[in-house]
Amino acid sequence: MILTVTLNTALDITYRVPALRTHAAHRVSEVTERPGGKGLNVARVLAALGHEVTVTGFTGGATGRVVQEQLSAVAGVVDALVPVAGATRRTIAVVDDRTGDTTQLNEPGPTVTSAEWAAFQEVYGELLPSVSAVALCGSLPPGVPVGAYAGLIRTARAAGVPVLLDTSGEPLRRGVAARPDVVKPNTEELAELTGSHEPVRGAMDARRRGAHAVVASLGADGLFAVTPEGRWRATPPTRVRGNPTGAGDSAVAGLLSGLAEHLPWPDRLARAVALSTASVLAPVAGEFVRSVYEELLDGVAVTGEASAA
Repeated sequence: MILTVTLNTALDITYRVPALRTHAAHRVSEVTERPGGKGLNVARVLAALGHEVTVTGFTGGATGRVVQEQLSAVAGVVDALVPVAGATRRTIAVVDDRTGDTTQLNEPGPTVTSAEWAAFQEVYGELLPSVSAVALCGSLPPGVPVGAYAGLIRTARAAGVPVLLDTSGEPLRRGVAARPDVVKPNTEELAELTGSHEPVRGAMDARRRGAHAVVASLGADGLFAVTPEGRWRATPPTRVRGNPTGAGDSAVAGLLSGLAEHLPWPDRLARAVALSTASVLAPVAGEFVRSVYEELLDGVAVTGEASAA
């Protein structure tokens, strides 16, 4: 069983419009709703790959009930979300069919009380003994301590459970210091953490700050990894146009499943890049086009070398 943590869950709403223009009214051609927040997207991809996944985090209000109703229809996903008095947020993605560009609007999330945070920590601790790996994903809702991920990483390490961290800003900085097994920033998040805009240098610096392994997302150019076993660059065989929202979450699912299955790093990276690319062609985050994923998997170029460093 794999555990994903989404402290700021969401109902992801995607609008498709023929062409997005500022200061104009638009007719929406298609609307989709899915359970969202980074960890829930990761869980849905993992379930599609055949893994059993438990999801936890916070849920509340009418929007939260919709999220849980939709989660109940996802085979392989177990709902262990913790109720809060506030309402789960919504995220709005507007996809321009003419250009393929996506505009994202993210609500802040409900304010979490100290009692609700304590209740979550108790649930989290109870889940850890039964899982093979855990992903801590996304932003923190108001009221949750900025060092929350650092504490959750230490709890998982004490239980002997490997941890992947995917967040940004101060929660990432504090989380890295708690020594997660893997962190997966994009280049902007890595630069904010380390001050370096060069991915290789930034990834090495993030390791010195505490991360066991760093996998940096390079967008359409793939992934770069610095690990104790070596350094690798993974590049997709082709570029695709579509909706990139959720591509990073699919990459996390690839890395996390590879971690749980004890795959060599090059195989983890190839899976992550193939999933990420295949998800760009899917209509919403948390999904991927299986035929494209299977076609791309053997074509991902992984270069670099293993080392004892």
